[in-house]
Amino acid sequence: MEVRSSSYTRLCSTKEILTVNGQYPGPTLRAQQGDELIIRVYNKANYNVTLHWHGVRQVRNPWADGPEYITQCPIQPGKDYTYRVSLTTEEGTVWWHAHNGWTRATVHGAFIVYPKQGSNYPFPKPHEEVPIVLGEWWKENAMEIPGNANKTGGEPILSDAYTINGQPGYFYSCSREGTFKLMVNHGKTYLLRIVNAIMDENVFFAIAKHKMTLVGKDGIYMKPFKTDFIMITPGQSMDLLLEADQNPSQYFMAARAYSSAFGSGFDNTTTTAILEYHGTNQTSPTPILPQLPPYNKTEASTDFTKQFKSLVTKNHPIQVPRKIDTRLFFTISVNLLNCSTNNPCTGPFGKRFSASLNNVSFVTPSIDILQAYYYGVKGVFENDFPINPPHEFNYTGDDLPENLLTPEFGTKVVVLEYNTSVELILQGTNVLASDNHPIHLHGYSFYVVGWGFGNFDSKKDPMNYNLVDPPEETTVGVPKNGWAAVRFRADNPGVWFMHCHIERHSVWGMNMVFVVKDGVAPNTHMLPPPHDLPKC
Repeated sequence: MEVRSSSYTRLCSTKEILTVNGQYPGPTLRAQQGDELIIRVYNKANYNVTLHWHGVRQVRNPWADGPEYITQCPIQPGKDYTYRVSLTTEEGTVWWHAHNGWTRATVHGAFIVYPKQGSNYPFPKPHEEVPIVLGEWWKENAMEIPGNANKTGGEPILSDAYTINGQPGYFYSCSREGTFKLMVNHGKTYLLRIVNAIMDENVFFAIAKHKMTLVGKDGIYMKPFKTDFIMITPGQSMDLLLEADQNPSQYFMAARAYSSAFGSGFDNTTTTAILEYHGTNQTSPTPILPQLPPYNKTEASTDFTKQFKSLVTKNHPIQVPRKIDTRLFFTISVNLLNCSTNNPCTGPFGKRFSASLNNVSFVTPSIDILQAYYYGVKGVFENDFPINPPHEFNYTGDDLPENLLTPEFGTKVVVLEYNTSVELILQGTNVLASDNHPIHLHGYSFYVVGWGFGNFDSKKDPMNYNLVDPPEETTVGVPKNGWAAVRFRADNPGVWFMHCHIERHSVWGMNMVFVVKDGVAPNTHMLPPPHDLPKC
């Protein structure tokens, strides 16, 4: 893969963006379950870069996981690095993206994992499969956005459009001719492999007059269910079956924001693509738009996500931890920091935005945590990330006291013994503003055994856990002013990042790190570092 600057024209402007192999979105990777991919990345751009294989567990091999200064130093301009990506139980659609700053705004692509040789899909084989990557487009240089926002302490500028497979769509004059078009045959079934590569927004997606059947999420199969729309967070991928069962014509597929945070700005445009049946009369009128839920319709988001359940078959079993060794409780908050009285910031109340987990705003080190852990380098991180909130309060209450707005700062980790069974409560808060937070854990999938609105009740809520067929995911949307309970077994040694996949929240510090120790047997030890690991 070559990362380089390329000229692209969108929205009546030509500019240079970062691309992979000259493509935006980048190339779709295809492999079978159990394969090993050897991917050599040449950085021919003027920026540092790393790549992350989102949804791939990277068993015993955090060296290939990708987050900058967590598991590797960046690949500097003119340098290269070889990623060894070993697939294990992943099957379905995952994706890959840059994992340093805003490089992932254009450096990303779909990653399809087919059933291993001799195996089949747990549903009838579709006539065709179609990757659909949802993204964003700015008239400005995306690489300058975080730095400009940091100068003012405010939110990063909004995108000028969302995109479907690199195009804003029919309603943008400069994109009309290039609008992505999916040609279908009446009576056939198509597998849509949808990735949300958008930086900062959850979105609703639908196709006019057509229902879809969700069969997988995050590279894991699920119990199928029909739906008129999906709500997909940044970082999530979904597999959807589409039956071409309508009258031959043109129909819009469309996506727009689900923005639940009160007072937060968001791109309110709608991106479109066209579903066209073979044999359609070319003089057909403009296709109709699907009915998407309103921008702030949390009920619609909930109605969709509450249907997620694991498939649970002989070929796709689950192993939900029943006996819990380690219980963790993390609060998720957007915070504010004071600015200089001479130079007030542009955040609320003239302050600067920050964000935290358990009131700790993550500070990215200058040496990656993985090498520091492996070689015993002192002073890079501390082992004292709080496993419970430092202060108990009414997490989802209104008019919370101002003293909750200021976080602490640190590069802190939670250390887990190998094979520990973990329950983690992710508690949203109404500090400053609540939102639907997509929390992604590297190196693992987890079972979402429960969720709800308000404050988690440790006595009542576990009584309603689903331990039979809870959805297995790698990125969970913690509902606005609500909570999610996840369980996993810490059986993958290494250093693993956990963060909100809304990029502004991650940049502001809504991150933390798990260090999972080696087990006793040699095959439970982390692999040694590769010889070409980038240097800081």
